[in-house]
Amino acid sequence: MSEQLELSPKKKLLLIDGNSVAFRAFFALHSQLDRFTNHDGLHTNAIYAFKTMLDHVIKAVHPDKALVAFDAGKTTFRTAKYSDYKGGRSKTPEELSEQMPYLRELLTGYGIKSYDLKDWEADDIIGTLAREGEAEDYQVIIVTGDRDLTQLTTDKTTVAITQKGVSEIEYYTPAHVQEKFGLTPTQIIDMKGLTGDTSDNYPGVTKVGEKTAIKLLTQFETVEGVYEHLDDIKQSKMKDHLIEDHDQAVMSKDLATIRTNAPLAVHLADIDYTGPDLDKLISFYKQMDFNNFLKQLQNAGLSLDLGDETPEQTLKDISCTELTAHNLDLLANFTDEVSFILEMPDENYHLSTFAGVVVTDGKQTLVSREIDLLQTAEFKALLENDQIKKNVFNAKAQYVGLNRLGVKLAGIDFDLLLVSYLLDTNDNSNDLGSLAQQHGYVEVETDEAVYGKGAKRGLPDDDTVFFNHLARKALAIQNLHDDLFKELATNEQTDLYRNIELPLTLVLADMEIAGVRVDTDQLIAMREKFKEQLATLQQTIYQEAGEEFNINSTKQLGVILFEKMKLPVIKKTKTGYSTSVDVLEQLASQVPIVENILAYRGLAKLQSTYIEGLLKVVHSRDQKVHTRYLQTLTQTGRLSSVDPNLQNIPIQTQQGREIRKAFVPSHEGWQIFSSDYSQVELRVLAHITGDANLQEAFREDEDIHAATARRIFGLTSNDEVTPLMRRQAKATNFGIVYGISDYGLSQNLGISRQEAKQFIETYFREYPDVKKYTEDVVTQAQKDGYVETITHRRRYLPDINAKSFNQRSFAARTAMNTPIQGSAADIIKIAMINMQKALKDAGLKATMLLQIHDELVFEAPLEEIPKLEQLVPSVMDSAVKLAIPLKVESAHGDSWYDAKG
Repeated sequence: MSEQLELSPKKKLLLIDGNSVAFRAFFALHSQLDRFTNHDGLHTNAIYAFKTMLDHVIKAVHPDKALVAFDAGKTTFRTAKYSDYKGGRSKTPEELSEQMPYLRELLTGYGIKSYDLKDWEADDIIGTLAREGEAEDYQVIIVTGDRDLTQLTTDKTTVAITQKGVSEIEYYTPAHVQEKFGLTPTQIIDMKGLTGDTSDNYPGVTKVGEKTAIKLLTQFETVEGVYEHLDDIKQSKMKDHLIEDHDQAVMSKDLATIRTNAPLAVHLADIDYTGPDLDKLISFYKQMDFNNFLKQLQNAGLSLDLGDETPEQTLKDISCTELTAHNLDLLANFTDEVSFILEMPDENYHLSTFAGVVVTDGKQTLVSREIDLLQTAEFKALLENDQIKKNVFNAKAQYVGLNRLGVKLAGIDFDLLLVSYLLDTNDNSNDLGSLAQQHGYVEVETDEAVYGKGAKRGLPDDDTVFFNHLARKALAIQNLHDDLFKELATNEQTDLYRNIELPLTLVLADMEIAGVRVDTDQLIAMREKFKEQLATLQQTIYQEAGEEFNINSTKQLGVILFEKMKLPVIKKTKTGYSTSVDVLEQLASQVPIVENILAYRGLAKLQSTYIEGLLKVVHSRDQKVHTRYLQTLTQTGRLSSVDPNLQNIPIQTQQGREIRKAFVPSHEGWQIFSSDYSQVELRVLAHITGDANLQEAFREDEDIHAATARRIFGLTSNDEVTPLMRRQAKATNFGIVYGISDYGLSQNLGISRQEAKQFIETYFREYPDVKKYTEDVVTQAQKDGYVETITHRRRYLPDINAKSFNQRSFAARTAMNTPIQGSAADIIKIAMINMQKALKDAGLKATMLLQIHDELVFEAPLEEIPKLEQLVPSVMDSAVKLAIPLKVESAHGDSWYDAKG
């Protein structure tokens, strides 16, 4: 939040822009639309998120009076002035429209009056009541998703703009408006007069954007002031537009002005806020199937009949016991199931400090800042006992953190982070508080809210604040356990969690702990070699340019290439000429300097990102890097590597591949062993589509790209497939997997769009079941709202039925690709789990070190290499049974480079 809400001792008036916040609420949980329906089939996502916002705001403001204003209809006094006002807006989604009457019921239950006024907008109701409140000396807080209302800010009125979803809010005061825009609140109206508003569909002045408008208003204060001083503005296209669009600017300013004198039938005396009507609220929650909200009321002390539901630990009034060396016997009470958090405030849990610990069974909650207690016999007996179920957030982080303390966490049952990710990959927050809020526990704050962010980040000194935060988080984990497991079962994802994701997280933890050895001498030698090569390239570029300049400066490079050397301008940006890689590649054949600049850039990136970057993260203790695998980041299920990213080490150039020379075994007499799936995504495509021709090529162990080339170009078995044909067939094979268009394929191959279209049509003719799959999977996604992999990994596609062609097309391509790419991710994950077990069962010293896309990298004693050559491919080949065989290629050597080249 850029501006904190500062409350005065005055009485508080809360005004909420109902339509705007409802719209934000709907789209905040739009990806979960199908999950938010009640027993009557009513969508409830907007109601749910709106309720969450109300809780946040009421808790922050404690209003004395409150009102939610709604628009009465499409026709207002503004449409009478300008018939196209708001004319460009798409129709409100039916799923939102059906919820609007129930939002009013929610407000009635909360004891908050709602109001609309024919021919007027909600903004005008709010503006009028805000000024009434100011006159009666109230502090006014306006909540909206519409930045236009910032014009109402005064020293008595704060406008709270919902930012992300409905829970993250930016508070606008006159000072913040000035800081943000360099304008006064009333000048917001003038800015709208000059720029117009695409959302409300009024025009403003042609080609005058926000930046230009602010510049004009800084100089001339108002729209009227601009026109009074037209003679002071030098001749330009902008001046011509100002002259031509005078009437539009005046009209737009009028349309943008929020009225503060609307003829309201409600006034301050009618909108007292005295709290919720609990009977109405309980009835409403039951109607909406909001069981979490019913539990909150129950936890607050209300006696409710919730059927089979049992009372749960309150999160509002937490009773914590501080754990010390003198009361460790309390840990013996935990014998069945506990939620546990080792708090590590830094993202990289390999290096983070340890801040505190909390353990709870829902009845008793123990908290402490004394990390040494974890190493006591009493705590170890709890954490290392696999018969006591552990519920955690981010099991891998907890496992690694405890391992640093010499404790081996066992019995992990529920990982809130993993389960939430599987239920919806679109909402993959790494903050426990944020996820808890999404699931109804709004009183659990985010870490950022408690610890701050950036340079201001720090743990609370107050034990009560810190312990309550830890306890709330642990209790949220405990309370969400049953509900989220039920959702997994409904989605047929229990096996995916139990048999793949949860076991994998421990495999990844062991890999991260093991780390991979890096020969820093090798990196330092490469750094010196690259430094010399860069210096040589630099001098060559200077000679070709005829002068010295900053090669890294886009502006200076643009002047050299396009002004001095007169090369054709391919693309421009707001700041000048584009010198992006794609632009330079198009120019490379024209003059040598461009090719040398591309080489310079590539080498400079290797030097800074990979050589220097790796040297910074090699641990001094063991000369290893300990990457972190992000298991809940991608929407396809692929793993990502960070700190450092070992999946992006470039292999397209010899210089990039040489970086892998620095990755070596950690013991003398050992080697690096690598096994890589061959064409796994295309094999999955052949399996899922059932296409006979595609499957035949794999069963015959043909080069799939050569086989496709023969079909695309109509070759016989005796005809030669040229390298160019194979390259074009390869691009088509993978392009089809990613739902590529004829335009995209033409750009990739440097051919005409017509030729690319012909390739795709021929491909689909030769592989007809692939074409059928691409059509069927999109149709199914449009019906279900999601697609799945072979293990029921699910990806929701909120834009699959969007009105926007671009959004809809992207969602369709995603629908085609996700089951393929996601299933390939499933396969290697299963292989990793099986591989870890196989190494242990065989009693081998070999260690799995890295997963790089479809490749697994190990280190092993030289004498175990022959065993690995048999064991690893057999385990990887049998990870899943497809309609066609999986194929694995293996190699080994003294370094990763020697193994892979």
